[in-house]
Amino acid sequence: MANNKVRSMTAFGRAEVNYSTGTAVWEMRSVNHRYLEPHFRLPEAARALESKLRETLRKNLSRGKVEMTLNLKASSGEVAGIEINQALVNELVKAAQQVATESQPLNPLEVLKWPGVIAEPETDAEEQASAILDGFKQALKQVVENREREGAELAGFIEARLAGINEQVTTVRALLPQILQNQREKLKTRLEELLEEIDKDRIEQEIALLAQKADVDEELDRLDAHITETRRVLKNGGPIGRRLDFLMQEFNREANTLSSKAVVTDTTQAAVELKVLIEQMREQVQNIE
Repeated sequence: MANNKVRSMTAFGRAEVNYSTGTAVWEMRSVNHRYLEPHFRLPEAARALESKLRETLRKNLSRGKVEMTLNLKASSGEVAGIEINQALVNELVKAAQQVATESQPLNPLEVLKWPGVIAEPETDAEEQASAILDGFKQALKQVVENREREGAELAGFIEARLAGINEQVTTVRALLPQILQNQREKLKTRLEELLEEIDKDRIEQEIALLAQKADVDEELDRLDAHITETRRVLKNGGPIGRRLDFLMQEFNREANTLSSKAVVTDTTQAAVELKVLIEQMREQVQNIE
């Protein structure tokens, strides 16, 4: 199912569908997982439908560990209509009398437990299968809706952190010219005081190299690009968890570089704040489909 919404991988769904002789009850739980990992718990009567159920699941979900349990409950009205296979009971009684002793009398309840003694109500296989599939789709729809609801909250959380990163980038970029100029003047003064005999051109070269190392303009540009790309991915929606995870790695790489180049307190504090915001996003991204 194509969609443009951000989804989490945590959700629950439940559905009951009645048919003439019973009720199909589905329960689904999904949690985050690297791939789509379905786990079905089905009664024997529904085994033949498993391949169709898996196909429906794959069309709706792309990631997550999903546990799905089906219970088939007989209608309460069938209790009054119990039918006993009298011929089978007679044969069982006859066989039991041949081996029974006075200390081991025949227990009627044991006879009733014997397979085939109580006739099961006839079930329309097609009707039951239809109810099972219908219930599965209803429960799955709930799971998808819950994933989308939580996904919207996750997207809002990430957007808030992106705004925080953008604020830090803007702050550092505004300070950068003055930071570099101050650093240049500070280095030049110290070198001139300590090494007056060294050639002035050499001093300028060394200052230029140090200034280049302290220049984080490229890192700031890349952070801006990552912010733009993350917002684009969130807007497009769909199965975006892996792409977001990659972007978190790229964010972290730039923050580490910024930290290693920090030469003043302002840059250091910005790098620390960036790492906090990125880690908060990364934790939430782990739960996005």
